[in-house]
Amino acid sequence: MMKSKSLMIQGTSSSVGKSIITAALCRIFTQDGFDVNPFKSQNMSLNSYITYEEHEMGRAQVIQAEACKKAPSSKMNPILLKPTTDRKSQVILNGKVYKNMDAVEYFQFKPQLREMVADTYNELSDASDIVVIEGAGSPAEINLKKEDIVNMGMAKIAKAPVILVGDIDKGGVFAALAGTMLLLDEDERNLVKGVIINKFRGSLEILEPGLRQLEEIIKVPVLGVVPYFELNIEDEDSVSDWFKQDEKSERDIDIAIIRLKHISNFTDFNSLKLFQDAGIRFVKNKSDLGKPDIIIIPGTKNTIEDMLALEEAGLAEGIKDSYQEGAFVFGICGGYQMLGKTIEDPFNVESSQGTVEGLGLINSNTIFLQDKTTTLSSGYVEYFDCQISGYEIHMGQTKVEKDKPLLKIRTRSNIEVDEIDGVISEDGRIFGTYIHGIFDNTIFTRRFLNKVRVHKGLEIIDDVDFDYLKHKDQQYNELADLVREHLDMEQIYKIVENGI
Repeated sequence: MMKSKSLMIQGTSSSVGKSIITAALCRIFTQDGFDVNPFKSQNMSLNSYITYEEHEMGRAQVIQAEACKKAPSSKMNPILLKPTTDRKSQVILNGKVYKNMDAVEYFQFKPQLREMVADTYNELSDASDIVVIEGAGSPAEINLKKEDIVNMGMAKIAKAPVILVGDIDKGGVFAALAGTMLLLDEDERNLVKGVIINKFRGSLEILEPGLRQLEEIIKVPVLGVVPYFELNIEDEDSVSDWFKQDEKSERDIDIAIIRLKHISNFTDFNSLKLFQDAGIRFVKNKSDLGKPDIIIIPGTKNTIEDMLALEEAGLAEGIKDSYQEGAFVFGICGGYQMLGKTIEDPFNVESSQGTVEGLGLINSNTIFLQDKTTTLSSGYVEYFDCQISGYEIHMGQTKVEKDKPLLKIRTRSNIEVDEIDGVISEDGRIFGTYIHGIFDNTIFTRRFLNKVRVHKGLEIIDDVDFDYLKHKDQQYNELADLVREHLDMEQIYKIVENGI
């Protein structure tokens, strides 16, 4: 195969499984000996990651990079939009904050980004055998096609053949695929070389006649039917399904994660699924809180507005009441900021509210500055006698008055430092940190859960013989095996080789 081939995965809508199909193909091509990189020109997500270069990028492309066995790079996701309100987003270009824009302002700005996207893609392509490109939303959004740089516009920039993915689990997959093809211009339809039906449950024999009729209608082949599956992969497309898992846990430890309106980095909790004694559920209302053993307040793109929303929903009172009744409370990033007494935003970085009161569970005050901290961090948690690593993304700076810090930071982006982060309350039941991914550190998480077990009068568990990173890699292999089995990979390789 010649250098610099490409394949683009687009979908009939959001959440059809584009990200996970892209990750699967990334791992398959990598297993088959090719130098592969993922690419998504524009990603809108509150789930982001920090690279070794201190660049911010979408988490979905991090997963795809891992599937390619590559270090994540912002070149794989040159434009990241992080919604701050219903109307505005923080625009991140090539890993660095550019400015906040509303939808109209950004739409007018998009033509200026085309050359940057093309240059970034070409640089990545020159270093690859195959680039697997992911689209966003649907290519049939006819009101957005004029300045498109993420779907068919990106396919034309990359000269990439397109495979269209539809989600049969939602119903209406034939109409979605046929309707999408109908709304495409002729030159765009010519780019589509096949379709994939995703998330199938049922009898393939019954589905088969529909597949043949669909092929007659859309004039491109069905390349496979991928069954519905559950693997522990940080799949952004499945977040809505995960949020629905709000049943009270029957396991030893009940963990209630507050589902903030602007929740960010929900993948911080993926690793908790591996601990058999811990059950996870997401909570939106005080009435759903119940009597959890642990309350986690996650990161957020708008700490002040989400703090006010907690008050309005009665969850702030519920969290404080649960703590008084014996629950542990753990805040990450924005959740850590909410634990304190006040949150100030003098430069209107996130909100025009100025200063608001926090939960008052720890003696700290947070102030939002104009510079953003983006770094990989590692350190030592004396309380649990273990090392941890993770990453930081925040514009707030938190000053703790009395409570002791959670960890000593030893390195930031591979530079040795001697700093502190986070907090542990005097009674050892309130924890706060700016470190995303802290629960990916298996020893830390088990010792934290054992602390809760002892508090409940349960025996401690020693199950830290697994490595979360190795577990994730094995999950990518299982994903690749499953998708390879159900797709016509010979035909897909022909599509990649022939191009457009």
